[in-house]
Amino acid sequence: QAQLVESGGGLVQAGESVRLSCTASGSIGSRNPMGWYRQTPGKQRDLVASITGSGTTNYADSVSGRFTISRDNAKNTLYLQMNSLKPEDTAVYYCNARVFRALTGWGDYWGQGTQVTVSP
Repeated sequence: QAQLVESGGGLVQAGESVRLSCTASGSIGSRNPMGWYRQTPGKQRDLVASITGSGTTNYADSVSGRFTISRDNAKNTLYLQMNSLKPEDTAVYYCNARVFRALTGWGDYWGQGTQVTVSP
């Protein structure tokens, strides 16, 4: 059974840094595309950053240059280093992994979410 467990959220002040971690287990491995999404109340869940199995990264314009996504394949862990945080970065952050299955195609797995609150 695939599972994603996140950690690292909290309350910080604007300009500070936070690192989120997401540990994968089960059928999720180093070759699976993974990413971080965020969601605020009443809004859709938006992509923040993604990384392919080969390490290619992609970022939302709003976080490019401030956030860095990375993965440690030996630990099966995904990270999101968030620097120069702004109040508008406040959201619940979700870890995502995509898994391909022969019968059903691509499917998404999600972590439980971790709250990041940035005070002015």
